[in-house]
Amino acid sequence: MESITTTVLAEGFIFLEGPRWHDGRLWMSDILAQTVYTLTLDGQQEEVFRLPSRPSGLGFLPDGTPLVVSMKERRLFRCVGGELVVHAALGELVRADTNDMAVDSQGRAYIGNLGFDMMHRAPYEPGELVMVTPDGHARVVADDLGCPNGICLTPDERTLVVAETLGNCLTAFDVAPDGSLSGRRQFADLGPAAPDGICMDQEGAVWVGALSQQAFLRVREGGEITHRVECPGSLAIAPQLGGEDGRTFFGLTTIGGFVDEGEPLSESRVEIARVPVPGAGSP
Repeated sequence: MESITTTVLAEGFIFLEGPRWHDGRLWMSDILAQTVYTLTLDGQQEEVFRLPSRPSGLGFLPDGTPLVVSMKERRLFRCVGGELVVHAALGELVRADTNDMAVDSQGRAYIGNLGFDMMHRAPYEPGELVMVTPDGHARVVADDLGCPNGICLTPDERTLVVAETLGNCLTAFDVAPDGSLSGRRQFADLGPAAPDGICMDQEGAVWVGALSQQAFLRVREGGEITHRVECPGSLAIAPQLGGEDGRTFFGLTTIGGFVDEGEPLSESRVEIARVPVPGAGSP
């Protein structure tokens, strides 16, 4: 296993999630600052829009329209002319706050949810994956998942991989032409590592934010770990691959924890490194 060290590109955020490389910039949600930002490779930061109900997963429709998940409202919004418009209401389909998302080339959005109110220590319940069509129709496509979190698709978009944070594993599904999921199977058992955000590279390996492991892991199907990106002293939240050649690794890390109410007790930053295999563009 090869070990890789990062450098800090930007800091001073509160709790970052959902990194996406799009149109030459890194997009990301600061959940507790209630703001979506972009960041360039030279560290130039820009506020894109605010969402006072905790923005999380990000994605883009085929025409480039941004999509963002509202955790508290359990809705998917699209940004049109700088204004946020409801794209789909998910509250009747999910049992807890919505979270991360991946959008395919057709504009279908796959969205997970926490499954239960873990912030207030409610009893455990499994979560669902919801698929939203480009015209805003939503339906459940998978259930009984242990806190479905990061999501990505293989380059041919025939396989979807989701991180089960409370299952300590990556789970794969076959994707049907209509976006339905079937053929559930384990992609990788992560042992003690609880996965958060994920992304895929062009060899079909998945980069995983291994939360409390203080590292991001590159995992092949079957569970082999080939690379480890170290982030000592921080929670490894979510990875992304981008840059001009797709080989720039972006890792969103946090010191402290997620506090849903009251004064935030965390600080996030964006760390970068170079990796050998370029990203596949998902999520």
